[in-house]
Amino acid sequence: MPEAMGEGDEGGISVLVIGMMSIALLLIVGVIAATSIQLSRIQLLDAADAAALDAADSVAEESVYRGGVEDGVPLTSQGVVAAAAEHLGGRQRPSRITSWAIASGTGTPDGRTAVVRVQGQAAIPVISQAITAFGGSVTITVESSARSDLD
Repeated sequence: MPEAMGEGDEGGISVLVIGMMSIALLLIVGVIAATSIQLSRIQLLDAADAAALDAADSVAEESVYRGGVEDGVPLTSQGVVAAAAEHLGGRQRPSRITSWAIASGTGTPDGRTAVVRVQGQAAIPVISQAITAFGGSVTITVESSARSDLD
């Protein structure tokens, strides 16, 4: 005998509701994570900008005494790295960043421009524990440059 319409479908809507709620929850967590990563990147970029400005003012004294100051402050890569590391060491780390350091590539390409690369580990709400449990982390690297020209 054929079944009456709707019989045997009990509980079918529950599966759909659970599926839709799971998708909505995943989307919400994804948006939270992406926003947190972007905010962490902005905070790292702010620190890199400040460190680059500080490094651009670090004069390579031996160059000044040998050749003088022409149109800009003479820099060395070692001086840029040291000034950037000192600036970062004296600055309070943002709460979203668990660690940060000066990354490779920091220095001066032309003896006048300070290029600072900062690499940090970001703490992401809700998913950081899951990422750490699998042995991963969210690493963000930013780069900033500054130049002290003399007019």
